Amino acid sequence: MSDLTKTTSSEADGADTAAVDTPPPPAVDPRLLVREEGMAGYWNDFKRRIRGGELGSLPVIIGLVLIAIIFQIANSHFLSADSLTNISVYIASTGIMAVGIVFVLLLGEIDLSVGSVAGVGAGVWGVLSVTHHLNDWVALLCALLAGLAMGALHGFFFAKVGVPAFVVTLAGFLGWSGFQILLMGDEGSLNVPSGSIVEDLTGYFFADKAAAYGLAVVAVLAYAGSLLLEAKRRRAANLTARPVGEIVVRTVVVAVIAFVVAYVLNEMDGSRGLPLALVVFLAILVIADFVARRTTFGRQVFAVGGNAEAARRAGINVAKVRIIVFALSGALAVIGGLFTASLQGGPTRDLGGGNTLMDVIAAAVIGGTSLFGGRGKVWSALLGALVITSIEQGLNLLSMDSSIQYMITGAVLLAAVVIDSVSRRTQKTAGRT
Repeated sequence: MSDLTKTTSSEADGADTAAVDTPPPPAVDPRLLVREEGMAGYWNDFKRRIRGGELGSLPVIIGLVLIAIIFQIANSHFLSADSLTNISVYIASTGIMAVGIVFVLLLGEIDLSVGSVAGVGAGVWGVLSVTHHLNDWVALLCALLAGLAMGALHGFFFAKVGVPAFVVTLAGFLGWSGFQILLMGDEGSLNVPSGSIVEDLTGYFFADKAAAYGLAVVAVLAYAGSLLLEAKRRRAANLTARPVGEIVVRTVVVAVIAFVVAYVLNEMDGSRGLPLALVVFLAILVIADFVARRTTFGRQVFAVGGNAEAARRAGINVAKVRIIVFALSGALAVIGGLFTASLQGGPTRDLGGGNTLMDVIAAAVIGGTSLFGGRGKVWSALLGALVITSIEQGLNLLSMDSSIQYMITGAVLLAAVVIDSVSRRTQKTAGRT
């Protein structure tokens, strides 16, 4: 071998060795990057989040826009005041039950008993209030306590005995369905008395226009205040915080949405005013969101859902958290069941059956809560319920069979789970999990 060849080979070997021995430059965690100012900063930050698998509510918002366009083209009545008011009332039942399911999914578990628990809760109220003429509020409290007890029982067998949540709640679904039939008796249904609390849940509207506009003002001010308070806390902790310009933009977007909704409920032809159902649903969302994001219990729920063993080692009472979450799911299922009873004129032996369970779980998952635990927001219940209820309303206007509704809802649910799975895989690849 010539000297030239030996020299070249030696240099190549040295280059290879240097390439192997020299470590690659450390990757910068995108979460530590500070977004540049201006619209370019917003756009670059948006692209970075999309590449990292942080889709957020974007798929749901795009889905809602497509649903509105498709059904409005198919039936011009879809975006009328009457139709939109119906949607704002109908989402309460599914949405409230979905809030409870969001907490269960944050644990990485499932609750298959939500429909039958809703039916039993509505039945307890009906038997006590209608049959035995107990005070409406006392009967309502007894129904809520029944929901808490049923949910806590599921949580006990899951957290203390070690029975999988799927099996426990499936047994609960079957057992409570039988009890519901027994509770409703031979007639199988009860009529909601005129003027009762349950009748007003979906039948009462605030006719005064100040109610809807006032709620919009309160919502906007509360949202802006929460953003400012969060930014102040982060700055006090020497963390990056949203600039004032971004807070203003976000507040303006929320204000536009809030006042458009208020206008539709108040001013358009066929408007009936602000529905009580929407007020109750939003109040439950705000309270649940505060519990999930601003309390120790909420942080414990996310910790247990992310890694139960790590949470246990950190000193969290995992069994207690699980029992409380399932009890909360039971109570919210009963509230949703009472809204269903209000819509259909009274509790029945089949209330909570049919596609109730599918709609509730689909609403939570479609809204963005992960089936794998530890990731999601309470407001997912609102977005998911809007998708489900909008599809139902559109198909009803088109007089389509319920079988079509089942297939479309199933396809949307599958798409949501696929998006969640791909998002988690992308985040893992990008080092964000």
